[in-house]
Amino acid sequence: MIDCSSEVEQGKRFAFGRNWQEFSQLVDEDRIAGARESIVAALGTSDLAGRSFLDIGCGSGLFSLAALQLGARVHSFDYDPDAVATTGRLRDRYAPDSDWRVEQGSVLDSSLISRLGQFDIVYSWGVLHHTGALWDALDAACRLVAPGGLLYVSIYNDQGLRSRAWTHVKRTYNASGPATRRLLVAGSRMYLTAPGRAVALLKLARSGRRPAGGQARRARGMSAQYDLIDWVGGYPFEVAAPEEVFRVGRRHGMELRHLKTCGGGLGCNEYVFASCADQDTAQTSSAVRSATAVA
Repeated sequence: MIDCSSEVEQGKRFAFGRNWQEFSQLVDEDRIAGARESIVAALGTSDLAGRSFLDIGCGSGLFSLAALQLGARVHSFDYDPDAVATTGRLRDRYAPDSDWRVEQGSVLDSSLISRLGQFDIVYSWGVLHHTGALWDALDAACRLVAPGGLLYVSIYNDQGLRSRAWTHVKRTYNASGPATRRLLVAGSRMYLTAPGRAVALLKLARSGRRPAGGQARRARGMSAQYDLIDWVGGYPFEVAAPEEVFRVGRRHGMELRHLKTCGGGLGCNEYVFASCADQDTAQTSSAVRSATAVA
């Protein structure tokens, strides 16, 4: 079985963990607050006391830490060993004696999924579409949600031909050397930011004001620079239309509680599904819907 490090060396996978290592140097109280705010906004509560929280693809560990600070018992895992190490260091820095477990593993590993059991909140933001098997990964995430629990995921939006073009960019990035990678990142930055800069300059010209100094905190406590590198290099890469994700949720007897889309453009659509408190009822309802659809 090919492991993460081998895939990265062969140019078949982006070095997500190395990018998270670099980003982790920026983590501070302000970014942690931004991560907490994003979880609260999606889940509709700031009190996770007594609830178990599973972070699938924990990356830097920032959102695991945010959930911990909101009161949850946290279990984090990531396929990339560099991400696991980075999350471990963040835990040792901010919560060394906490109820927070970190390990290496893949959401596609059925033995891991069966061993983990179920959790009150299963969180996987911008991860499942990088597994190389999006729908299997989403199915596994659904099975990890306890009765009455929540599934909080985000998945890249399907933009049709544009998504296919970005797939080519990502493959090229991972198969290339440092010089080509820098060119792809620089070119992508110009392509992605040019429309926004043009609108901002037009507004400033109309208002007669000077550009403001400084930079606002990025949503979710993230970094524009490391998000860009992740976007350009992030491979494997799959996308999904919202209705496709809805179908998976319904198949598992889940009800959509929160949806935040990227407006049909580039980026992730964010979903929170609630699992039926009675799993037997949920499975029966799902079976009835499937039988009705076949009929």
